[in-house]
Amino acid sequence: MHPILIKIFGITIYTYGFMFALGLGLAIYLSILTAKKENIDPDKLSDMIFWTVIIGIIGAKLLLVITNPEMLKSSQAFMDILRSGGTFYGGIVFGLPFAVWYAHRKKLPLLKISDIIAPYIALGHSLGRLGCFSAGCCYGRATNSFLGVMFKNPIAHENTGVPLYTKIYPTQLMESILNFLNFIVLFIFYRKKKYDGTVLILYVMNYAVIRFFMEFFRGDVDRGYVFGGLSHPWTSLSIPQFISLIGFFGGLFLWLRIKKKNSKS
Repeated sequence: MHPILIKIFGITIYTYGFMFALGLGLAIYLSILTAKKENIDPDKLSDMIFWTVIIGIIGAKLLLVITNPEMLKSSQAFMDILRSGGTFYGGIVFGLPFAVWYAHRKKLPLLKISDIIAPYIALGHSLGRLGCFSAGCCYGRATNSFLGVMFKNPIAHENTGVPLYTKIYPTQLMESILNFLNFIVLFIFYRKKKYDGTVLILYVMNYAVIRFFMEFFRGDVDRGYVFGGLSHPWTSLSIPQFISLIGFFGGLFLWLRIKKKNSKS
């Protein structure tokens, strides 16, 4: 595809990094813009988002290493970790608890802030997956389906291991579309929500379903497996699928709890 966006003045700008930064920047900008309308201190929110993003990026790389410990066996593999965006679930697993702690410490309305940010996370993630498609990472399994795409750029293969001249599922594009649809659903729901916290919960549940489904079509080995493996995708359980199950049923539990609590008041 197109791993390198542009080379200018001896500097190489990679498409993945550009799309990641674009998605992240847009999500932060829209979150702060919406927070101002909700009378939330934009400076405090900016600090919270900044540190949460830092912790999330570290967590994304840590989960990548935990599921692929062999990446620490060589200096080249270590450089791959630094260049990689890591795993999205790693960012959530590490970033979300930190955000809870930070909001409590700074006395920020956590549930209201979470509802503001949740739709824009989905939007930013949608743009980020377009970067994945350009780079070749997070690629799909081989297929004869009309949906199949073929990578031919050797740089993409060198950087991500994506197979060349083989039709594979465009999992990056598929997830990008589903994340954008999730953004639309959450954006509409935010305007009609009855209780604080429900937009975030809906995001978690929706993305859990999206990621669980997408894992069946993934062909890269970076995710790790609870049992099974790539050779039996329909009867295996990857680590992201396991996390998705926890996220979906955990979100469902919290949704019912909030609904029950507010029905009594």
